[in-house]
Amino acid sequence: MTITDELKTLTISKGRELISEYLEKDPEENIPRVMMIVDKLFPHELYSTARKMIRESIANKDHMYQLILYAYQLDPGVRRAFVNNFFINATLHGSKIQDKYADQYNCNVPWAILLDPTSACNLHCTGCWAAEYGHNYNLDYETIDSIIEQGKKLGVYMYIYTGGEPLVRKNDLMKLCAAHADCEFLAFTNGTLIDEAFCQEMLRVKNFMPAISLEGFEAANDNRRGQGAYRKATQAMARLKSAKLPFGVSVCYTSANFQDINSDAFFDTMIAQGAMFSWFFHYMPVGNDAVPSLMVNPQQRVALYQHICHIRNTKPLFCMDFQDDGVHVGGCIAGGRRYLHINAKGDVEPCVFIHYSNINIHHTTLLNALKSPIFQAYHDHQPFNSNHFRPCPMLENPQELPKLVHTSHAVNTDYCSPESAEHLCRKCESYAAAWKPAADALWAQRMKDQTAQASS
Repeated sequence: MTITDELKTLTISKGRELISEYLEKDPEENIPRVMMIVDKLFPHELYSTARKMIRESIANKDHMYQLILYAYQLDPGVRRAFVNNFFINATLHGSKIQDKYADQYNCNVPWAILLDPTSACNLHCTGCWAAEYGHNYNLDYETIDSIIEQGKKLGVYMYIYTGGEPLVRKNDLMKLCAAHADCEFLAFTNGTLIDEAFCQEMLRVKNFMPAISLEGFEAANDNRRGQGAYRKATQAMARLKSAKLPFGVSVCYTSANFQDINSDAFFDTMIAQGAMFSWFFHYMPVGNDAVPSLMVNPQQRVALYQHICHIRNTKPLFCMDFQDDGVHVGGCIAGGRRYLHINAKGDVEPCVFIHYSNINIHHTTLLNALKSPIFQAYHDHQPFNSNHFRPCPMLENPQELPKLVHTSHAVNTDYCSPESAEHLCRKCESYAAAWKPAADALWAQRMKDQTAQASS
């Protein structure tokens, strides 16, 4: 039977089998066939920009195509699980289900759920927003299992662990991976607890991937994360690479580490270590003990944004800029629009950086949390700015968050030292004012470029 004949009678189940079969046989020949299957099974408007980028990479055999081929150096079982769970279940199939329920209930339904298995951590990083919760809370196994079961019914197959240090609970996390083999799990981790035995556990379950936190090279990293943290993180990366396991890095960019992060040498080092992706997060002045001077200035943020765009076009590393990628997804993705956060005490928050809640997962369902006042306020007011280089209701639009918090009667969840929304946002006012001209210039150029592309 030819690929054309198979496409005529294709179902999602059959398509999943064909994708796995084609990718494992001859990736260079069959990757284009996989895109044909995707187009047959899923609406063309679903992730159309990403699908176009993949097709162009395949046709040009560019740096991203080389990243795809690098995946064939990974453990085959892990690779197959990732394709099935991330691309098919979470991204293509799951998105259709999410859209269905979002329309039915007139609320946001997320693509991913962030969970804090624990607030405990074995490091004490300067300016860590997670430390505001304290170190004494845990989501028990049964609660996390229930959240995942509820999430899958809404089409959510992507689960991301934060903390605290999530690998403090690594035994439970592996049990959850095994119990939900149709989901993909990622953990933001300092990497210090990734030993050889844990690598073997990852190979066993196949659907767990770490993003190791780095703050630059050794001096900059250890200045914020503690002496020896860089060495332990790179040792973990070496173990993962040796075990043929996929991983990425997570980078919080600050005024202190900007020079490291904004260098080709840093990106080249990550690639050489074996990282396949990188998350970049803007330092947020969350908590009474935050250090606002760690926020980058507008010139630094523009330079790093442009550098990340350059890396995307030239190097085999998939980069995600949590703040400035708002331009690709229509602004703020929090409040369940693409993700939400459940902390280790069970409080359901709109964002990992917005510690305000009016509902606890121990006392409600996931769907009711998405329909609760703070989430409905996000749903009704997104985007918070027509310029998507200014997506956040805290950082770039500090007048917005206090209104959301007060109209929804949400309370602060920084249990050690509660902080009002007004106090938090006052720390962002001068930053927002300084960023606006730079953001407006970037947005104007983006609109000009899109107009030129449409007319060409």
